[in-house]
Amino acid sequence: MPLMLKLDDYRLVFASVGLIGILLFASPTFSLVLHLHGGERFSELWVLGPGHMAEDYPFNVRADVNYLVYVGVGNHMGCSAYYVVYVKFRSQTESLPNATAGTTSPLPPLFEFRLFVEDGKSWEAPLRFSFSSVSFSENRSFVGSLMINGVTFNVDKGASWDAENNGYYYQFFMELWIYNVESRDFEFHNRFVGLWLNMTGV
Repeated sequence: MPLMLKLDDYRLVFASVGLIGILLFASPTFSLVLHLHGGERFSELWVLGPGHMAEDYPFNVRADVNYLVYVGVGNHMGCSAYYVVYVKFRSQTESLPNATAGTTSPLPPLFEFRLFVEDGKSWEAPLRFSFSSVSFSENRSFVGSLMINGVTFNVDKGASWDAENNGYYYQFFMELWIYNVESRDFEFHNRFVGLWLNMTGV
């Protein structure tokens, strides 16, 4: 014998289905209003020009001139974090970090910033640099020394003339490392930014 529903039973079924539908359609809106724990955790790394803006970066550089940029880190990890920013310098043919593989550049760091940043906060510091012992010969440039924030480093790097882009290209780049409490050591945080520089003779 088929099951017979009363009119009140039908109303209850329709009301339940309607309520479920409303909740399903409204759930994206709830996600915009409610701040749920366990969202994406990440860190930011940036370089700004001398006016604290993403503009007026040094590009055409020469020996014995002081240049200024700002390096910054933002923490969105859900807790305070201990970071190291390694500053490296390379010629156009030397290796950068590999973001896909999550591997760092094999080049040694010249300079470093160590910093604690609270969750939701940011840190920023000046990076002043200049070059010395710069020479040019037979379509090659050579940089002997580099000063970063008052400390001089022997870099001994050469670059061949890039005919396609008309310059002798080098690059400053910064890698972000973060302290891992479990391993009790810093590990590459898969963040890096670079600053291309064209070494000129004038």
